[in-house]
Amino acid sequence: MKLPKLRELVEALKVLFIEGPYTSKFPKEPSPAPEAYRGKPVYDEKYCMGCGACAEVCPARAIEKVDDPQTLKRVLTIHLGHCIFCGTCHAACPTVKGVTLSNEYDLATINPLELYERVEKDLATCEVCGKIITAKDHLCWVADKVGVLAYSNPTLIMASLQKLGLVDDTAERDKTRPIGREDLVRVLCPSCRRDVLLTEQWARPYVY
Repeated sequence: MKLPKLRELVEALKVLFIEGPYTSKFPKEPSPAPEAYRGKPVYDEKYCMGCGACAEVCPARAIEKVDDPQTLKRVLTIHLGHCIFCGTCHAACPTVKGVTLSNEYDLATINPLELYERVEKDLATCEVCGKIITAKDHLCWVADKVGVLAYSNPTLIMASLQKLGLVDDTAERDKTRPIGREDLVRVLCPSCRRDVLLTEQWARPYVY
């Protein structure tokens, strides 16, 4: 009976004076997570284009997309208190790097304002009807993706050139004037683009 007790005493002395405790020192010291750990989702403003795909696919409805027509801003907000860390937002991100899951897992806090992850993007609106189209970065990303085919869509080209600073914003349109040929080279929603093209072809908007 004495030998087992001696072995236990030796192990206890090693832990106290040489090797330290076997258990993790968390939360006093951070404990690194595995490389593939699905932790806190974070936005990367450089790669996020504000398309809102993450909000559309989130199964927990933890991502909120809000378009403000007054400030022309789109705000994407991840409510970390609702997030289930499934990684669906990352999988659906067209740029792959727009939203990713970090290794950060210690999200306990007494400040509820820390339980949010946000990104803000400028919105593009139709110059005829004023309807919100999408985020400006989204249009530029699509234009880059399709390459020279973007020249078939003036909305994509104008958005790209404006972002590059090669053209100024287009002149303000007289809203009392009906749509016509001069509206071809403007940022338009799909519905107004269709009306402009039909007017150009048939000299008047097509009515069902």
